[in-house]
Amino acid sequence: MSTDHPDKINYKSLLHELHIKLVKLQNHIILNELQLLIIFEGRDSAGKDGVIKRITEHLSPRDIRVIALSKPTERDKNSWYFQRYTDYLPSRSEMVLFNRSWYNRAGVERVMSFCTEHEYQSFLNTVPNFEAMLSESGIQIVKYYLDISKEEQRKRLDDRRVNPLKQWKISPIDEVAHQHWDDYTLARNEMLYRTHSDRTPWYIVKANDKKRARLNVIRHLLSVIRVSETDADHGDRTHQQVDSDIVFPFEEKHLTDGTLYP
Repeated sequence: MSTDHPDKINYKSLLHELHIKLVKLQNHIILNELQLLIIFEGRDSAGKDGVIKRITEHLSPRDIRVIALSKPTERDKNSWYFQRYTDYLPSRSEMVLFNRSWYNRAGVERVMSFCTEHEYQSFLNTVPNFEAMLSESGIQIVKYYLDISKEEQRKRLDDRRVNPLKQWKISPIDEVAHQHWDDYTLARNEMLYRTHSDRTPWYIVKANDKKRARLNVIRHLLSVIRVSETDADHGDRTHQQVDSDIVFPFEEKHLTDGTLYP
């Protein structure tokens, strides 16, 4: 467990060190022709944009893509559900980050009744096999769920409404997100329970503290993708270790033991 706190140790300095390691990671992916897919899910205002920005800001844009799809078109609605996502999967030597993904069906589509019960159940039944197929083809999938408290979400949504630099983040879905808190909790729990697997596990990110969340997601990403056996400084200092209270693998017990925000 990490003992640092970004308010006590220079956050920018810590982030700078991690950015250097991310550049090494990208070089490793390019040289070894790896395919990396990182999925970010979470409640509205959980901090997905901020984490993604900190991961990508110093990486080569030629070999990394951030995908944040808008609502499906009529053609999308009349196609195989996963079809609109397959064009954005990483090719060799490429890293792709999904700011929300096919898990929209298990979250907002479920809560807001944008899909039928059959479509919802079909998704939960088929997505493990779909991801297993991608993994078998050589795509490494890392899935993060950013978890925040109800009070923290309220504060962040209120800030969006008054902050002129965050107006673009406001959507009709955001406006009712807090009202549907309990519905999203049930949807989150069902999604995690039914789509977590040994091959494509979920990692929970306690994201009430934005800075800690950002630092530890990057640390965790670096820990699950080995850059080099001889990279002597890779994770060898205490303040570069993943804080297991902030990022940790999902377990079924988390649904009932209070680990996840109710």
